[in-house]
Amino acid sequence: MEVSRSGYHAFKNRPKSQNRLNNEKLLIEIRRVFWDNDRNYGSPRIWDQLRNKEQISCSVNRVARLMHCSGIVAIQKRKFKATTNSKHSYPVWPNLLNRNFIVARPNSIWVSDITYIWTTEGWLYLAAILDLFSRGIVGIAMDKTIAETLTLQALKQAILRRSPPKGLIYHSDRGVQYAANDFKALLAQHEFTGSMSKKGDCWDNAVAESFFHTLKVELIHRMKFRTREEAKIKIFEYVEMYYNRRRAHSTLGYLSPFEYEKQKIFS
Repeated sequence: MEVSRSGYHAFKNRPKSQNRLNNEKLLIEIRRVFWDNDRNYGSPRIWDQLRNKEQISCSVNRVARLMHCSGIVAIQKRKFKATTNSKHSYPVWPNLLNRNFIVARPNSIWVSDITYIWTTEGWLYLAAILDLFSRGIVGIAMDKTIAETLTLQALKQAILRRSPPKGLIYHSDRGVQYAANDFKALLAQHEFTGSMSKKGDCWDNAVAESFFHTLKVELIHRMKFRTREEAKIKIFEYVEMYYNRRRAHSTLGYLSPFEYEKQKIFS
């Protein structure tokens, strides 16, 4: 290496620079936030947590560089697999949402979708409802079948929790679970307006599908569930204790849905 013995030992014995000490301290904080969020956060969310919420001076580029040099990488997303069964004879609603995902008031537009989770007992199906205003989950239902009662249970839970006003727009895909008569009757009972994506267009319901991406990346793909009941418990904990209350969302200025809604309503 063309380095003298004395030069090498001088380098080894030289005290660390202040910049290196600062980077080592910052890296400790980066690792803490990274593991506190179960390896889900990349550099933008970690930087926002440190800089804006904990008042630790750093730049997003510095956080990204230290993470790269230390091999700290957030869990990567997998491709989403659609589960919609739109081959039915029920009438469908027009698309009132038209990919307008920015909402000014809570409980004015809800979006919903269905996904599935594998357990050793077999498939567990999950229906989720999000409030577009805060991107928070307002209703979930889980069952071993993908029957029409699944979406009904999720909607009943959301209504009980949120008491939404008349005129709420409820957007979904064209699946039979959302087009069935019983589901439409429940919407009509509360004077909600139905809206459905265009056939085969996943982007029309991108916010709901994005949630399922996140759920699977941050929880489902990292665990092996022995029973459906075990999966239900873990999913409920993830949604209610982490996703709604703690997880930073880039579209919400790196606030959690709970924090965002509280800030907007009481500001």
